[in-house]
Amino acid sequence: MEIKILFDSKRLNRKYSMGWGISYLINDQVLFDTGERSSYLFGNMKQMGINISDIKAAVISHDHWDHTNGLWDLLKRNPDLDLYMCPDFSQQFRNKLEKYDCTIIEAKSFMSITDGIYTTGQIEGMYHSDYIAEQALVLETDKGLTIMTGCAHPGIIKIVEYVTANIKKNIYLIMGGFHLLKKSVSEIKNINDTFHQLSIEHIGPSHCTGEEAFAIFQESFKANCIDIKVGKTIEV
Repeated sequence: MEIKILFDSKRLNRKYSMGWGISYLINDQVLFDTGERSSYLFGNMKQMGINISDIKAAVISHDHWDHTNGLWDLLKRNPDLDLYMCPDFSQQFRNKLEKYDCTIIEAKSFMSITDGIYTTGQIEGMYHSDYIAEQALVLETDKGLTIMTGCAHPGIIKIVEYVTANIKKNIYLIMGGFHLLKKSVSEIKNINDTFHQLSIEHIGPSHCTGEEAFAIFQESFKANCIDIKVGKTIEV
């Protein structure tokens, strides 16, 4: 499978826009999150030769602005796609959706989107002492599982363990936001050690993971720590 990095906090070169949030496209058909601004998202799509009408499904990890702001223009340009959301997304998010004709699929639990592509369904977490619902995307290939996270508010280890409880297979790659910006060095190192204990082969920490955490992972995983940049295509 191919993962195209349409939006994140780093870029291959200046022809791409970067910022806060993520957006990853799998096999040109399944979009995971939409970044902080639609103009950035669609500009990057144009640079990468993405045909918007080819996108069949959009999966929103959680309903924070930096993961949803590109969604509304996407739904205008491609009104027939399937939208996967958590049942506990906010009423404000649901009110916005009323203007569009997309097919809404509420992902209550682990479920298939298409061959080899799954959502974890809703996983409960906390953000600034408030409840938050989040889902992650899972790819199953001959190399193993690839897990993509938006911000991992429920906890990155909790998400990984939830995935492996549903699919008994090795983890080839985990990538996306790990939400470790405010974690101590000891906490980050414990997470890194757990990654190794879980036999995770590659990691691609990005977005809200934090520079200190990225440095720790890079030193530990070395060449198996992937630098996630807008404009890049990853084969899994």
